[in-house]
Amino acid sequence: MSLSRTVAAWAATVLIFSANAIAGEPKGMLETIHRHVLLTSSVADNGDLNPYAVVIAPVAAGTIQAGDVLVDNFNNLSNLQGTGTTIIDYRPSTKKTTLFAKLPQKLPQCPGGVGLTTAMTMLKTGWVIVGSTPSTDGTTATKGDGCLIVLDPSGKMVAAWSGPTINDPWGDMAVVDNGSTATLFISMAGFGLPSPDVIDKATGFPVVLHKATVLRLNIQIPDGKPPVLIDQTVIGNGFSARADRDNFLLGPTGLALGSDNTLYVTDGLDNVITAIPNALSRTDSAGTGKVVTQGGLLSWPLAMVYTPAGHLLVCNGKDGQLVEVDPVAGKQIYSQWIDSDQAQSPPGNGDLFGIALMPDGQGFYYVEDDMNTLMRGGK
Repeated sequence: MSLSRTVAAWAATVLIFSANAIAGEPKGMLETIHRHVLLTSSVADNGDLNPYAVVIAPVAAGTIQAGDVLVDNFNNLSNLQGTGTTIIDYRPSTKKTTLFAKLPQKLPQCPGGVGLTTAMTMLKTGWVIVGSTPSTDGTTATKGDGCLIVLDPSGKMVAAWSGPTINDPWGDMAVVDNGSTATLFISMAGFGLPSPDVIDKATGFPVVLHKATVLRLNIQIPDGKPPVLIDQTVIGNGFSARADRDNFLLGPTGLALGSDNTLYVTDGLDNVITAIPNALSRTDSAGTGKVVTQGGLLSWPLAMVYTPAGHLLVCNGKDGQLVEVDPVAGKQIYSQWIDSDQAQSPPGNGDLFGIALMPDGQGFYYVEDDMNTLMRGGK
């Protein structure tokens, strides 16, 4: 890391902006975060880069220890999007990084092959589930429908799920894990997406489709056996998506489940966070849900997590800011620059993606795509 970037990063940690500009007790988690530490490179031994998902292991199983941080890569050595096949494992206790999984580029069970996305989780039973949104040329012109890949806790693939409701699993998963059963919420952003060369003449950008969905998957985990997909329900639809040369595609990315079973969804193209009520039990689609907050500090909201206090932390895609939102009040309460790379305009543009809360809830892990690094934000 260059000296100028180090100085800029340090300056960013102290430039904290309150949406309310009110002094006194912290109104949320971000106000308590003052240190940002580089932990490891996310580049795999085969040259894969562009880190997307960030997942913290809930248990020790196979080669993984509880508290390990798993990060997958979306690009290959040639920097083609939708071609990354690797997951790295960073162990905070030893500060060592190892390769957890390396999948084949071509996978018959996964339409189009492998390009690992932010849709990843590790279950309490040790199984890892990760989404694939594949391409052969780095654009949606050659994208496949993709799949969900099930890995054992030693990184070996044991199953792949595909079908008409699964089309480019894209955003970070919201998960309810009961041990022998689990429920996964995943956004599907690939339905009908053409090449980025198909331009809307009115806007000058690739055409926007309103076909992206949020899919709920119920699974069972038999004792000692891989998870089995039991049923699927589309609980949200009509979200915006479009092809993009720089970002592969733009679609609903952040999913976070509230304590009242409300599922919050980020839609970057519409610069909005919406809420789907009764996410665990509903039998129909809520469409795009109810608007929680839009515009303001949000700038193409991407990955999102739910904090112990019931707030949302949202990564911006068009700048290097993390935004804290009170979803009940519908208020944006705070923002902090966590990536201020001046090489992008605005600073940090396109650098943030995956985020995960630390097990103690006192900080978070996140990735910086520009530097291919795993970072930690804490007190």
